[in-house]
Amino acid sequence: MISADMHRAPGAGVTATWNYTLGSIVFLFVVIDAIIAFDYLADFAATRDPLVLALLITSVLAAAARIRYCWFLRDDAPDTRPHRGWTVALFLPPAISWALAFASPELAVYAAAQLWFSGVLFAAVLSGGRRWGATGLALALAAIPLLVHISRGSAILQHSLDISSGFVLLYGALLPFMLFTSLWMWRIIRRLDEARSLAATLAVTRERLRFAADLHDIQGHHLQVIALQAELAERTLGRDAARTAEQLTEIRLTAKHAMEETRALVAGLRDVDLPDELENARDVLTLSGAECTLDIARSPEDPAAQRALAFAVREATTNILRHSVASRATIALAPQRDGFALAITNDGVEITHDANAGSGLAGLRDRIMAVGGTLTASHDDEAGRFELTVWVPGGGAR
Repeated sequence: MISADMHRAPGAGVTATWNYTLGSIVFLFVVIDAIIAFDYLADFAATRDPLVLALLITSVLAAAARIRYCWFLRDDAPDTRPHRGWTVALFLPPAISWALAFASPELAVYAAAQLWFSGVLFAAVLSGGRRWGATGLALALAAIPLLVHISRGSAILQHSLDISSGFVLLYGALLPFMLFTSLWMWRIIRRLDEARSLAATLAVTRERLRFAADLHDIQGHHLQVIALQAELAERTLGRDAARTAEQLTEIRLTAKHAMEETRALVAGLRDVDLPDELENARDVLTLSGAECTLDIARSPEDPAAQRALAFAVREATTNILRHSVASRATIALAPQRDGFALAITNDGVEITHDANAGSGLAGLRDRIMAVGGTLTASHDDEAGRFELTVWVPGGGAR
């Protein structure tokens, strides 16, 4: 029986995608801010102008705030939303830089761009129309100092014709497209991972429903028989003692039979079909997001061997769902040493554990040993790979 705690952490691929997305965004801001800072340093070394020094300091502070703010772009949890204080820190240095942009036409482009960069980043944490509204507002505010200087006859673009300034202007213009597109792709991948987790949950629910149906069939049938036998015993009570005693004996035997079948169902001891279990394992693992490969050479004809191997497949599937975030799984069955060897491997085992621990494997080992077989489990910490190998005797095959 599959038991699943489906409140699983995001898969390794999702985490890697977020790390790549975040790294790309941070790298973009670092490059742009580094170009601006080095240009300010060069200007200050040549002029010793206090205005250039003030703009250098505000640009560095604005860059630091933006880099920290990038971590709030991952909006899959409420505690990742930016606190109001971080938003103030994001805009305070650019606002000072924006105000200083009115003082010098030669420095106005870089100074006004600080507000544009922070405004676009803030817009990225918003949604829908508010995002584009914030982007438009940031663009309008950043353009005000430039329009003021142009209205006064200043040729402010003369300072922006070198390679570094042109690079900043180009990437500044493309910033909303690059930032919003990257976040859009990240959110799609996250939604796909959520869909994968939901599919795995549905697969487990389907298995539970199957178990519930089996339990209902067993208990419903026997309870109905017991009810009929009890009704018959009630009718003969006081009139035919021998017949009543016979009916009470039948009730006791029926109840005992029901308990035995229930125990067998819960313990997985009832007859199972090995091909069905193999196909079910592939379907469940595929729905959970793992690429499952079946490599079945032959199957044993011995019912005991089939039952043991089917139970091994079921237990291994449960372990993969519960203890890993597997992306690949392989189930191989082939004749070996006058018997059959079943090998089940999977990756995505992130937490080091004793490969032979756990009540599930202990119970499975007892069942395999009962038919004269062997069970081994191994875990490769470095590769995050788990392998379960079962051998059962039985020369016949089908």
